[in-house]
Amino acid sequence: MAEIIQRDGTWTFDGDALRLVPGRDKSVGLLRRTLGELTVPLAALAAVSFEQGKKSGRLRLRLRDGADPLLQATGGKLTDASDPYQLTVDADRYGVAEYLVDEVRSALLLDQVPSTACASYLLPGPSVPLSVSAGDGTAGFDGEQVRLEWNWKTEEGKAAAGTRLLPLTDIAAVAWQPAAGLENGSLRFTVRSSPTKAPAKYDPNSVELWGFKKDPLMALVAAAVQARLPHPSAPPDPEPALAPAPAAPKSLTPHPEPDHDALLRRLRELGELHRAGVLTDDEFSAAKSAVLSRM
Repeated sequence: MAEIIQRDGTWTFDGDALRLVPGRDKSVGLLRRTLGELTVPLAALAAVSFEQGKKSGRLRLRLRDGADPLLQATGGKLTDASDPYQLTVDADRYGVAEYLVDEVRSALLLDQVPSTACASYLLPGPSVPLSVSAGDGTAGFDGEQVRLEWNWKTEEGKAAAGTRLLPLTDIAAVAWQPAAGLENGSLRFTVRSSPTKAPAKYDPNSVELWGFKKDPLMALVAAAVQARLPHPSAPPDPEPALAPAPAAPKSLTPHPEPDHDALLRRLRELGELHRAGVLTDDEFSAAKSAVLSRM
């Protein structure tokens, strides 16, 4: 077993999994503290590294694509303080950090863990029910439906739509985007029946985020929903089969097939009328074409 204990947290490796416990230092982000202890199976890991600095170093885990719903929902946009897969290491513990890295790498080699994407989530995601208030609303999720409620800061038209209840079966995708610079962030749900590209400020299926302390907690709601959506590697739902076009109703009194000899007689009659001057050239041509189309 390999273990490193720091103010930033404690990582313990037993050969099968890494146990990550956040520390109580003020540098530990709210998301990490709220998420709590994580157990990362060896099969979910793609790599581990240790970066040395002058005063402190950093342990980093890289998970396989598709292993963790939190990383899937946040798209690699978590800050260092919020990222549960980083650990700050004091200079006097560099040797311990390097030993843990060696142990994990050896286990990855021995177990022949692939670095390719996972076919299913290997971490469960945050537990439910949970509810977070940030930005212009409150997002709650009980495992079956998302509830979005608005506050006094919500844009008037969006608030007028009232509380939103989104059944999990209606949600096609979820994504968390942090505020950056002058751009606000969001917790956005893509709903099958009403997809939209409207900014989060006006989208009744999104919470707009302004870069405040609780914004990262919205990522937990996103991860809990993501864990219960089809995995990204799952084949897309097949297109519903188009119903065959209804057959044209048969006439109750179908027209009999035209008699070939009768049509020939009609052509002769038209010719005689044309020669007698009864039919003009144009009239004869039109009548002749009509008869020929029936042959």
